[in-house]
Amino acid sequence: MKEFALIFRLKDISDFKPTSEQIRERMIWLENIAAQNKLVDKGNTLLPAPGKAKTVKPDHIVTDGPYTEIKEFISGYIIVRAESIEEAVEMAKENPIFKIGGNIEVREVLKVNQ
Repeated sequence: MKEFALIFRLKDISDFKPTSEQIRERMIWLENIAAQNKLVDKGNTLLPAPGKAKTVKPDHIVTDGPYTEIKEFISGYIIVRAESIEEAVEMAKENPIFKIGGNIEVREVLKVNQ
């Protein structure tokens, strides 16, 4: 099996504070993936608040967060195990983030021999 990162994006910072129902829906979604033994890493939430993110650019230029260059922001990620990217996409399709206008980027994780 391969591993895939599911990267959660929101278009508006006001969507970042989920309701208790949205949290419950996400937990059920995660529990379903874990029950199939396909959850590799439950990931983390990435804070979009001012002072919580910086972007380092060439010549050591540092700016506040990623917000100045993109309209949407990454709110978090998880790592799943799947046979193919298509299977990982099917897992992503069940996430409740779409109810609030978010989206999920699915990327295969490159595993380097250790």
